[in-house]
This record gives sequence, structure tokens and C-alpha cells, in this order.
Amino acid sequence: MLKRLSILADPMIAVLLLATLLASVLPATGEARIIAQATSNVAIFLLFLVNGMRIARGEIARGLANWRFFLPLFAWVFGAMPLIGFGLSNVATNLLPPLVALGFLFLGALPSTIQSATSYTSLGGGNVALSVVGAALINIAGVFITAPLFALLAGSEAADIGTETIVRIGVILILPFLIGQAVQGWTIDWLQERKSNVAWLDRIVIGIAVYVAFSGAVEQGLGQIFGPIGWLALIGLIIFYLIAASGGAWLMANILKISREDRIAFLFAGAQKSVAIGAPLAAILFAPDVAGFVIAPLLLYHLLQLMIAAPLANILAKKASS
Repeated sequence: MLKRLSILADPMIAVLLLATLLASVLPATGEARIIAQATSNVAIFLLFLVNGMRIARGEIARGLANWRFFLPLFAWVFGAMPLIGFGLSNVATNLLPPLVALGFLFLGALPSTIQSATSYTSLGGGNVALSVVGAALINIAGVFITAPLFALLAGSEAADIGTETIVRIGVILILPFLIGQAVQGWTIDWLQERKSNVAWLDRIVIGIAVYVAFSGAVEQGLGQIFGPIGWLALIGLIIFYLIAASGGAWLMANILKISREDRIAFLFAGAQKSVAIGAPLAAILFAPDVAGFVIAPLLLYHLLQLMIAAPLANILAKKASS
């Protein structure tokens, strides 16, 4: 149990740290960046094709039927969380580089993570089936909602999502997902038998996207403009965001007066953010010399959400058994 609850047990952390370290010492520049960006786009296309294949249409229908859980979760993830991110982005503007401050808004507009939210719901004694369906639905919605929501809140100067960007999102994210949904009748069982391999596909694609993004940031002098005081400010704001997200999600679930098992599912699906959507989307929305700055809050949030989720799930499990 201790091993499962340890942050070190999650290979995603190692992948993110390795990608960031590699970009710091050996960034992709010049022609190498063009090749890395093309590789990242192909990998993202493949990832979303597989996502479309493995998320069963029946799960989507069951989630929509449970509107009393899904609609408040949707409102929290795409309503309250972006507004908190918007406020923190304004605060961070006075403390951090502008693009890093913008990253709080990007973080807030992202959907939930599926894998870790489901795992910690299970460890905490929550409704696992509801967590899987809720997080899956939020992820699907995020593919369509995150980019325009971010553009709306950030303003046209910060996020100019023109025709070219919309086409890239459609071709690299939405099209493969729809193709996967269309053919999943022939592929879903095959993928279920290879869950561990699919999980590594997620990690590798995210690692490539993070490497490309941070390569651009390193080339633009990330190490020089981001000093110790900046890191302390970033960590403090992320901790505040995580506490507000977790506390707010739990409070909202209490207001809904749903069962304890469903409240635990709401907590983890509502407060955790998906680097699996965020890193690939940032690679499409932003130029490589910009994306690394914007995803800095997301990567730190992802690390810290796993650090607090493990002991929190343990506390919830102990209270349920007492």
C-alpha cells in the first residue's frame, strides 16, 4: 500500500523530470526543433486516436445520464477552476514572467486527469466507476472546450486562436479521436488487454511534448529570467491553487448532498488537472519558445497534486473504515 501511495511509484513523474532535464542540457534548436515538433504532432495524433478507441461510447452515455453528478462537475472544472486560474494569473503578473503568469489561466481551463483521479478515488474508497466515467467525459469535453475557453479569458492579445490554430486542433486532436470512436468496436478489447502498453504511450507522448516545449523556453533564457524568488512565488501560488481546488471541490460535493463515495470521486475528478491534454494542446496552441513558459504551472501542479493526493486518499480511506 505504501508503495502504491508513493509519488515515486508513478512513472509519469520520472518521464516529466527526464524530459525537462533533457531539454535543459540538450534542447532541440534549429532544424532539430522542426523535426522534434513534427514528431510531437504525429505522436499526439496517435495518442488521441488511441483515446478515441479506448473510451467506450456506453460509458459516455451512462455519464450523461447521471446529470446530478456530471453537470456540477462540469461547472466546477470549466467554470470555477478557470476563474480561480484567472485570478491567480492576475496576481502572478506582478511576481512572474508574463507567459508563466498566463500559464495559470491555461492550467485552469484544462480538464481533469483520468488515470490518477481514478486511482486515488479507488484508494480513498470512492465510487471508481463514477470517477472513470466523469473524468472521461470531462476529458472529451476538454478537447473541444479548453482552447476557446482559454482564448476567451486570456483575450485576443494573449491567445489568438485563428483559423490555422483551429485547423491544427481539429486535425491533430479532434479528427483522430473521432476516428478512434468510429472504429472502437474492433479495437477496444485489444486495447483493454494491453493497458500497460497504452499507459506508456501516454507517458512517451507527453514526454515528447514537454521536451519540445521546454527546449524553446531554455533557448529563450528560462534559467536567466526565472530566479529563486520567482520559483518560490510560483510554488506558493500553485499550492494555494491546489488547496482552493481540492477544498472547493469537496465543499461543492457536500452542497450537492451526494454520498460519501461519490464525493470522493468528485474531489479527485474535480481538482486534478490533465497533463495528458495540457502538454499536447500547448504544443499546438503555442510556438515552442512560448509553450515551455506557459506549461510551467501545469507541470508543477501535476507534481504537487500527486504529492497531496496520496496522503489525502489514505486519510479518506481510514475515515471510511473507522
